Amino acid sequence: MKIQKVNFLQSAESLNDCPKSDLPEFAFIGRSNVGKSSLINCLTNKKGLARVSKTPGRTREMNFFSMNDQWALVDLPGYGFAKVSRKQQEKFNQFVSEYLINRPNLRGVFLLLDSRHPPQKIDLEFSGWLIENQLPFALVFTKTDKSKARVVEKNRDLFLQEMKAFSEGEPVTFLTSSNTGQGRAEIHAFVHRALEAGGA
Repeated sequence: MKIQKVNFLQSAESLNDCPKSDLPEFAFIGRSNVGKSSLINCLTNKKGLARVSKTPGRTREMNFFSMNDQWALVDLPGYGFAKVSRKQQEKFNQFVSEYLINRPNLRGVFLLLDSRHPPQKIDLEFSGWLIENQLPFALVFTKTDKSKARVVEKNRDLFLQEMKAFSEGEPVTFLTSSNTGQGRAEIHAFVHRALEAGGA
């Protein structure tokens, strides 16, 4: 699948603000500074589509983009950033969870994880929350070009091992780099198969 047409639809701060659209949606989420904006720009081949910032936590709304008029990519706020108040964090957590649980055209979630680090508690907790709420998701390990391959694979395997404590099976995983383009074709193919199957 080649993404040839990308349009910004709108931003939203609540479920009610989301676009009135029937397009199947795939949401991208991860803790702050995981490289989400860079990966989205890489996947869409649009360098400035998602705002890249050196300050974690800059995405504070849900941003919707249509892809080839066939599906929508949803850029969700990062979790776990420290430079906002607890009240702001609770607000973000509330509208993001409402979107994930109640959005009827959501087909899947891409949970982004920094491949340079061993399993982080907050990421394991969020993957457990996705499983608890029966939300289909895949794991996307980012920044693979920043570490040796054996380190990336070790951290991926450790995360999957930790998940066995609360998951009966393993999710689909992707190794990605926004600098080299690793994983882009695989994620495109995954979305294409999900669209053909009517789900993720």
